[in-house]
Amino acid sequence: MNSLTKFLSMIKFEHTIFALPFAYVGMIMGSIGIPSIKTIILVTIAMASARAAAMALNRIVDRKFDALNERTKNRELISGKVKLQEAYIFTALSIFIFEISTYFINDLAFKLSPIALFFILTYSYTKRFTWLCHLYLGATDAIAPLGGYVASANSLSKPIWMLALFVTFWIAGFDILYSIQDATFDKEHKLYSIPANFGVNNALHIAKLFHLTGFIFLILSIHLFRLNLAGYIGALVVAILLFIEHILIEPDDEKKINLAFFNINSYISVVLFFTFLVGKYYG
Repeated sequence: MNSLTKFLSMIKFEHTIFALPFAYVGMIMGSIGIPSIKTIILVTIAMASARAAAMALNRIVDRKFDALNERTKNRELISGKVKLQEAYIFTALSIFIFEISTYFINDLAFKLSPIALFFILTYSYTKRFTWLCHLYLGATDAIAPLGGYVASANSLSKPIWMLALFVTFWIAGFDILYSIQDATFDKEHKLYSIPANFGVNNALHIAKLFHLTGFIFLILSIHLFRLNLAGYIGALVVAILLFIEHILIEPDDEKKINLAFFNINSYISVVLFFTFLVGKYYG
């Protein structure tokens, strides 16, 4: 495994597809006309570097627990494919790239970047003290549409906050579903999560509630952004995908959890990207 590949594997780079489309959505909705190539490139760099820093630090912070967990004991940092010092350097470099990219985006993006970094660099610790960690992760990922919007509009607005709230509850909901597979481990090691604290069955119901709440915020954002019919058709597709996701989940079947986690949620990200793109420009 070459150097770049091992780092991309460590941070699960392919999962960037969850958040990157929402950064683009924010950028599109905040733009008068079509975003410039410069803005698109800088938003892409900022989003990718922020997520890289978050995931790398998560692997560093959780390394002792990952070594004990059967599901995670083969991760790059545990197996020795990535050295601890290398992970720290990678994290620092990612933060540096993120800050440089926000500097070149605009003044507001750069001024707000420390707030984004605070969430990015602290969410990994929340499982130590609160089962609200899922919502904290959701709020961290919700920085993507907010940041994209700031990059284009150099401001924030009520509609983009509604979309950010959708992302918060959507991410929190599927993070609950994903964490079901670690419910026993978390309980034994005094880590906080909704499945560990309230039981798997209750966690399934809470995830449904989160996704329903998120869907309401999605509809509000579509309404406030005044998207055309494509916006509501896209929302209907998202509702169907979320329904399928919950049908697929079987607490004892890791393959189905991963299918729901990666495949279905990737589809949701892509669907919403095209929903807002068509809803704005082809009305």
